Amino acid sequence: MNTVLSNLKIQVNDKIYVKDPETSSLGRKIIKESIILIDEIGFENFTFKKLGERIGSNESSIYRYFESKHKLLVYLSSWYWSWIEYRMVFETNNIQNAFEKLIKAITIVTEKIKDNTKTEYINEAILNKIIIAEFTKTLLTKEVDEENKEGFFLVYKRVINRIITIIEEVNPDYMFAKSLASSIVEGALHQHFLKDHLKTITNCNDDVSPSAFYINLVSQNLKQ
Repeated sequence: MNTVLSNLKIQVNDKIYVKDPETSSLGRKIIKESIILIDEIGFENFTFKKLGERIGSNESSIYRYFESKHKLLVYLSSWYWSWIEYRMVFETNNIQNAFEKLIKAITIVTEKIKDNTKTEYINEAILNKIIIAEFTKTLLTKEVDEENKEGFFLVYKRVINRIITIIEEVNPDYMFAKSLASSIVEGALHQHFLKDHLKTITNCNDDVSPSAFYINLVSQNLKQ
């Protein structure tokens, strides 16, 4: 699996960036260090000036890749969901039983992510923390409808639609496949956040994972 992922070229909508950061060492450095810096100080406090100081480059050089920090966050989110989608396709490909396939897909989108050292300039474990804390900021904007038309959230929706398809395989009569699938993907981020920060309002903890919760939820709703 790690060998396959090391050779994987994640495709991100070219309307999100000015210049593809994967085409240069500076671009890859921008991605690598932005992930670390956002995790350290939060997206609200993150600026291109601070990133430039960190990587030893002019702020203007970062603008040659991304026109705003919002677009950079959208890029990181798109990369993450593309990586999740690839894992989901790869790891469910040979599973014949629909319910077992659904459990695997749910596990992939709800589990705590470990870093894959084969992707040298992206730490997936840290990126996962950013997605948990910051992903909704890519959606909850005045520009969401226009950005949706531009395809900024296409891969995120593809992940959800893949789960919808599997739910319908498990139980074609279930009326809420779309709502259930989107609740699993979005809700898992929220449960991880609660587990880490607002522990008294979730059953998820060091012993009970968000994956266990959503697998139980799906089993009850789909009568498995």
